[in-house]
Amino acid sequence: MPLHTPKYTQFLEQLRQLRLQLGVTQVELSKRLGKPQQYVSRCEVGERRLDAVELIEWCEALGADVNVFFTDLRKALSNSPAVD
Repeated sequence: MPLHTPKYTQFLEQLRQLRLQLGVTQVELSKRLGKPQQYVSRCEVGERRLDAVELIEWCEALGADVNVFFTDLRKALSNSPAVD
């Protein structure tokens, strides 16, 4: 499976937009996660995939509700012309 499907690209964009909307820099998020800044950068550009547990930690570090994130992602994917 390719690393960058249209759906995963949408996921990455939403992930980055969430961080930006909350006014959190990559450096600040990396500190909250206890990871290097490169980890955040690589995840956001798709060089490293996030698993479900990491996504929960990511949302918690941002003070965001992972359920809301998933609801918003499902809406975005259903409105996107790129299905696969």
